[in-house]
Amino acid sequence: MVDYTEGAGIQYHVGLKEGDVGKYVILPGDPKRCQKIAQYFENPVLIADSREFVTYTGTLDGRKVSVTSTGIGGPSASIALEELCNCGADTFIRVGTCGGMQTEVCGGDLVIATGAVRMEGTSKEYAPVEYPAVPNLEVTNALVEAAKKENVSYHTGIVQCKDSFYGQHQPEKHPVSYELTEKWNAWLRMGCMASEMESAALFIVGAYRRVRVGSVFLVVANQERERQGLPNKQAHETDCAIKVAVQAIRDMIQKEKLK
Repeated sequence: MVDYTEGAGIQYHVGLKEGDVGKYVILPGDPKRCQKIAQYFENPVLIADSREFVTYTGTLDGRKVSVTSTGIGGPSASIALEELCNCGADTFIRVGTCGGMQTEVCGGDLVIATGAVRMEGTSKEYAPVEYPAVPNLEVTNALVEAAKKENVSYHTGIVQCKDSFYGQHQPEKHPVSYELTEKWNAWLRMGCMASEMESAALFIVGAYRRVRVGSVFLVVANQERERQGLPNKQAHETDCAIKVAVQAIRDMIQKEKLK
């Protein structure tokens, strides 16, 4: 592969080199969330700020940990994961937002993904569509246990991943509205819990790179509840999801130390 940094010794997009990040990395989409997440670390330091990729590194319980933003969607998320793996990280938790799909999934709840529908393009450039997009079991179990410790309302299940935000929210305006609507209804019938944009790519790239990846999301709202005339409160504060991710990493660190 061409060295686009011309010998600088850093990853081209994230601006990091080996040793800049810890084994454990939290992956928000929004760069502005990185400083907020880093406040849960001990002695956090801004390491890099390149494009949509902002990275802080600190420690948790004596172990180096990091947070790197991925931007929106599978392409930039996969770039972040690839380059963070190149820098030595091997355990990742995606912390983001989603829209609820089943009517019991309400704004302010959390969703912990147990798999992802690959209705996006990035993962298809890594694996055939028959290969499932599933998170690492250890990371997923750690997230569930952390959600219990934090005493938050959470759901586990399959999430739907797409490339077009407005294809979900305004399908009737798209030339392929017939396809978007039919598939949305199919995901609903199959019990998909929520819709988001990154996990399918992250799970597939993680499987390819042999690293551990999991996801936890704040439910912002639920358009299906809106359609059915049910109360549909909105939530935008991600602290709860962040705390669950941090606690999950702490638990995994403690298990690692016991080994």
